[in-house]
Amino acid sequence: MPADRFYFFMMFFIIVLLGYLTYQIFQPFLTAIIWAVVFCVVFYPVYAFTLNYIRLKAIASLLTVALIIVVIIGPFSYISFALVTEMSDFIGKTESGNIEIVKTIMSDERIINIIERIQPYVGLKGASAEEIIIENTKKFGTGIINKLSTGFTNLLGLAANFIIMLFTVFFLLKDGPGFFQKIRNYLPFSEEQKDRLTIQIKDMIVSTIYGGVIVALVQGMLGGLAFALLNIGSPVLWGSVMALMSFVPMLGTAVVWVPASLILLFEGAYLKGVVLILIGIFVISMVDNILKPLIIGGRTKMSTVIIFLTVLGGIKFFGLLGLIMGPLVFALFLSVFEIFRTIEGGTNA
Repeated sequence: MPADRFYFFMMFFIIVLLGYLTYQIFQPFLTAIIWAVVFCVVFYPVYAFTLNYIRLKAIASLLTVALIIVVIIGPFSYISFALVTEMSDFIGKTESGNIEIVKTIMSDERIINIIERIQPYVGLKGASAEEIIIENTKKFGTGIINKLSTGFTNLLGLAANFIIMLFTVFFLLKDGPGFFQKIRNYLPFSEEQKDRLTIQIKDMIVSTIYGGVIVALVQGMLGGLAFALLNIGSPVLWGSVMALMSFVPMLGTAVVWVPASLILLFEGAYLKGVVLILIGIFVISMVDNILKPLIIGGRTKMSTVIIFLTVLGGIKFFGLLGLIMGPLVFALFLSVFEIFRTIEGGTNA
């Protein structure tokens, strides 16, 4: 028994040591690898569709990688640079105190009366609501600008991670089924439990990534397009805000387009205001009501509140990657916990 115990602890020590060293080896590339996994999940239907016609895994994977390059370098790069430009312009206006929208709203007698009534209850007595709005807007915008600018200044690191990510995507698509089968073989569950875990993970991925992130991107794109067509300032900025706000329960994109519509009406742009309200109700909001049920169907899905919280927590822990990793990690935790709960229930029985 002592010899067996010594052998066990030695093996455990060796596994932990090698696991730690393996982590240190892959640690510089973890972000690129995780992004590669995310893109593999998102674009796997494209790869599968291409493979049906080409029948060569390497070519189908290469074409899918080419599509990812076009999607990232094209629209994503434009959106990133446009977002920085619009945010910089917006911050410039706040620093000069030249935000006409805020001035227009704050000069309306109805708004002034409302502010005067609520000021004593929110601790703003004696303070200028206009100054508070401008100052907090400036702080928020400056924080975003700093994060985006930091990313752009490290272009060499971004390029290296991008290339590593593309190579990883190529091989994951090409050899993914065999690789994930090996991972499946190492899982300490029965075949039935492995099947259930696989189904639950797939359902959660569809619910969170396709049903959450893609719907948010579509809503943000439609919102930004509406702002651009109506010649409302900073369409990329407000489209991005709408995409993020689509995760917020009960509020969603209406947090952006409803105030924007009211502002237009206050300014006397009645046609634009009415058109934006109609687009918000019958186009932007309907995406969530129509597209999400079509994508998710009868699959297992998480509560909107849970998705919102896991997205926020994920962004804080993983950065931008947390938009997807937050809900996905929580979904994986629930799936594994459910298996252990079933095992424990069977043992007690």
